[in-house]
Amino acid sequence: MIETIWGLIVLISVIWVLYDVLTQNKGLSTVMKIVWILAALIFGILGAIAYYFLGKKG
Repeated sequence: MIETIWGLIVLISVIWVLYDVLTQNKGLSTVMKIVWILAALIFGILGAIAYYFLGKKG
């Protein structure tokens, strides 16, 4: 049960990063968008946290 909840949290965080990078964060270059998407896919919630504090503009 805990693994399922954790998996949902990670999935939601990755989807949030994908959505935010592709639709909301227009100031990022294409290369940085790819980097943040890969970071979210590879590192899951840690990538989402890093994006929130380091990559999110405005």
